[in-house]
Amino acid sequence: YPYHELAVHALGYVGEVSSYEIEQGLFKNISQGSLVGKGGLEKTYDKYLRGEDGAFMEEVDVAGNVVKHYDSVQPVPGKNLKLTIDYELQKELEAFTDKHLAFLRSSGIAPGARAAAVVAIDPRNGAVRAMVSRPGYDPNWFVHGISSKNWNSINNDPNYPMNNKVITGEYPPGSTFKIVTGSAAFELKKVGLNEPIFDGGFHPMVPTMGNAGGEVLGWLTFIKALAMSDNVYFYELGYRVGIDNIEKYAHIFGFGERTGIDLEGESKGLVASKKVKRKIWDEDWRLGDTFNAAIGQGFNLTTPIQLSVMLSIVANGGTKYQPYLVDSIINSDGSLFEKPKRAEGKHIDVSQQTIDYIRMGMSATTQEGGTASYFAGLPKLIAGKTGTAENSHGRDHGLFVAYGPVDDPELVVVCIVEQGGFGSVAAGPIVYKAFEEFFQEKGYMPRPDKAAPKKDTVQ
Repeated sequence: YPYHELAVHALGYVGEVSSYEIEQGLFKNISQGSLVGKGGLEKTYDKYLRGEDGAFMEEVDVAGNVVKHYDSVQPVPGKNLKLTIDYELQKELEAFTDKHLAFLRSSGIAPGARAAAVVAIDPRNGAVRAMVSRPGYDPNWFVHGISSKNWNSINNDPNYPMNNKVITGEYPPGSTFKIVTGSAAFELKKVGLNEPIFDGGFHPMVPTMGNAGGEVLGWLTFIKALAMSDNVYFYELGYRVGIDNIEKYAHIFGFGERTGIDLEGESKGLVASKKVKRKIWDEDWRLGDTFNAAIGQGFNLTTPIQLSVMLSIVANGGTKYQPYLVDSIINSDGSLFEKPKRAEGKHIDVSQQTIDYIRMGMSATTQEGGTASYFAGLPKLIAGKTGTAENSHGRDHGLFVAYGPVDDPELVVVCIVEQGGFGSVAAGPIVYKAFEEFFQEKGYMPRPDKAAPKKDTVQ
């Protein structure tokens, strides 16, 4: 692996097949010592990538001299994979994510921010353009058997370097889930776009539940409520639509089920419901549970790849695509062998008007007065949503999701920084960097001249 850690969680790694794997029939017609795919795309597409070993037979005498040659079997080279990953975007995102995590720790903003997940996909078809999971590892360690030192460094890391957090990490979606609650309210005619709802800092039906820091925002309509990520407004929407409808629309947007990405080990997440609470706690459902569910807390759990599918639906106008990493399988001579089969895009049962309302609210998030107004510095308008996910094991996780350009979306980016705190500070800058790099590649903004001398700065 010449690029070492680059895209390791997407690519995976190879290693020697074990006797256990042979005995269990996990690999067929494989001899001890053969290299096989052990993770990521290496494992998913192992039967295409591995090829077939060659062989020859000779007859020798007691002294070891060859006395006769028999027919040989020529080796068959494996296929190649053409990926959807954008090399430059992947490289820049990994470097910046590492840099930003180090900044969050050293500045004291988030001393425990060592783990993150970032995924960028094309909302027009589901093609994954970048996939970053931190911490990572060097796949070269496994090729000829990993050393005890390297294995211990991975195995003893509490942030689980080998886990692809983009597909296995399950987090409360936080305020990014307000997209679902808002959609349910519009579809069920429980609220109007310009209908004012009063935020007095808490909801009168459950006075203990309110905004972070006790903030009071007064009268709000939907666009401003989403842009400012107001909790009380969405508590009210949750009360109006009820938990059963929140659950229904969560499933419509793809939560609680695997996306079908071409990697093994994907998690399903969890959608809050009466049944789930009964199963976990054996307790009745309460209004406070509905309020929590409405803002993406409580029993809701989602993966970053699920969030990217939800956001792609909003970005492209209502079509749900299966995300994928492999564009095509190529023969050793460069010719096309086949295109992997994928589910066709399917329009979800949500009206275009509702999708448009959600897009308006998300566009306001990145403009003046929104929770991520610094995105206005990009040359094209970005639509985004901040989120803060409750974490019982430490500081809250920070989330940010975005798509752009707004007028013709080409990229969706989702970022979660574990124990990062507020999403706009912890995850937002990483998403900003993704769009900055993407826009530079597309020619929408100039690249900085790396050859130009740096100006003196005062620290």
